[in-house]
Amino acid sequence: MKKIEAIIRKSKFREVKEALQEVGVNFFSYWDVTGIGNEKEGHVYRGISYSTSDIQRRHLAIVVNDNFEEITIKAILRSAATGEVGDGKITVSEIKECYRIRNGESGGETLN
Repeated sequence: MKKIEAIIRKSKFREVKEALQEVGVNFFSYWDVTGIGNEKEGHVYRGISYSTSDIQRRHLAIVVNDNFEEITIKAILRSAATGEVGDGKITVSEIKECYRIRNGESGGETLN
């Protein structure tokens, strides 16, 4: 099993969610995060430009069986990309075990 974490633009979340559902990924967690990256967002208030290095993004955490890793990553890459600096990052980690709390099942079947 793999844990795929993606940090994406908030504006691309709907497209990413739909792309994941199209490939069969119907469960994941997400939350809003603030980070510091290479992109510099600027704000204009009353004609004065303010620059900040804090960037608002959405963090997705998706656990999939090994055979869904590549499909999931491709769906995120396809739907989250704008071609600009600040599109985000994807990381992949090994998951040793997974348990279903309801009945104590373990293994990859718990992800269905």
